[in-house]
Amino acid sequence: MREKKAIGICLAGALTARVGDETAGPALLLAGFALAGSTAEASALLAGISLAAALGGPVLGALLDGAARPGRPLAGALVLYAAGLTLVLVGIGRLPFAVTVATAALTGLLGPALSGGWSAQLPRVATSDRLPRANALDTMTFGAAALAGPALAGGLAETLGAPTAVVVSAALIAAAAPAAWFLPVHTGRQRTGDAPRGTRPTGDARTGTQPTGDARTGTQPTGDARAGRRGTGALHAGKGPDAEARATPTRDVGAVRVLRVRPTSALGGALVSGTRAVLGNPRLARATLTSVLSCVAQGMLTACVPLLGERVLGGAGRGAVLFSCAAISALAVNALLARFPLRLSPDALVRVGALVQAGAPALALTGRPVVLVAAFLLSGMGEGPQLTALFAVRHRESPDHLRSQIFTTGASLKITGFALGAAVAGPLAAWSLPAALTAATAVALLAAGRPRAGGTP
Repeated sequence: MREKKAIGICLAGALTARVGDETAGPALLLAGFALAGSTAEASALLAGISLAAALGGPVLGALLDGAARPGRPLAGALVLYAAGLTLVLVGIGRLPFAVTVATAALTGLLGPALSGGWSAQLPRVATSDRLPRANALDTMTFGAAALAGPALAGGLAETLGAPTAVVVSAALIAAAAPAAWFLPVHTGRQRTGDAPRGTRPTGDARTGTQPTGDARTGTQPTGDARAGRRGTGALHAGKGPDAEARATPTRDVGAVRVLRVRPTSALGGALVSGTRAVLGNPRLARATLTSVLSCVAQGMLTACVPLLGERVLGGAGRGAVLFSCAAISALAVNALLARFPLRLSPDALVRVGALVQAGAPALALTGRPVVLVAAFLLSGMGEGPQLTALFAVRHRESPDHLRSQIFTTGASLKITGFALGAAVAGPLAAWSLPAALTAATAVALLAAGRPRAGGTP
């Protein structure tokens, strides 16, 4: 019963933080557009808060892997992120725009805490027999947040103003901090059913088949946690030459033996190890490249939403509801594929998802309300299965002792791709909305291209 309660608290905290995160992006975009009066400046704020995640993700992953109580730094990151959002809002129109963007960039360093930071903790609160269900529920928090967040941002922006939406998003993120604070200690134990470090789960890792469940659709392999736009298996902090070089003697916490790790001395090596694990594995690198390019296209489409809402739907705030359309279709397609799985490997499904997403900005070019809604429904149909397949590839290819870093590094790269897309498309959309949508279509098609056999991306 205690374990079930711990899982519930962890998932509740993750859901609250993720709803706040999904609310923050559209809210900040709409607030920038309303207060600064410019699509370019609004997209620059969104890009600023997202771009810094490339640095923040690996650092945060290494700190969480090395902390005896990873919930403490996670809680601190949530509070600081919420405070940063508030400072950005205060700065819009009151401080020089460069200062406001710099504040957004500093805040963005902590962004991966809202994604990979939570799922990485699931194996610490769930035993192997409860972990598959916990993974499935964790997956649902991403979909639920993606559905509720944009709708909440759009509704608040239309009724109370976009700044209120930013304040509510910050409050939701900060409200998740207590759940993170009381997460279990880092024991260094390997849970029953987890593969030894450096090995792969039973099954055909080269063809993409998984040991249990169907990782190509919506369910996850036993012992793995789904993480997003995120997860970790059991951590082996006390094994391997690197860990031995940086570990101190263990100490007792109740009945649990806790390995103390020096995060400061291990941080540099951990960052290098995590990045090398992503770039050095051809399958993992190819899936990461495809997902990052897809996020560039998503960022470009997102930067167009205020103008699409204003010109096609009759109000910039109404454009935020389009994100909820994408979330609905993503949830529906993942549920359908869980029941009727495709005969595709996760690697192939990552590329298929990018191809489907390419149709969204192309349809948005028509400028018709019904077709615009259909475009975002199509976008979600590509995003949902692609994300599930991407996590399946990461779980299959990640050594256990680097899993947190691989997931947070991957999340950081995706967020950075999204930010770059938004930064480029903002000024382009202000000049020509059709040109920005056409560019988004081209980038999504590029992401769907098949890489050279056996080569790295």
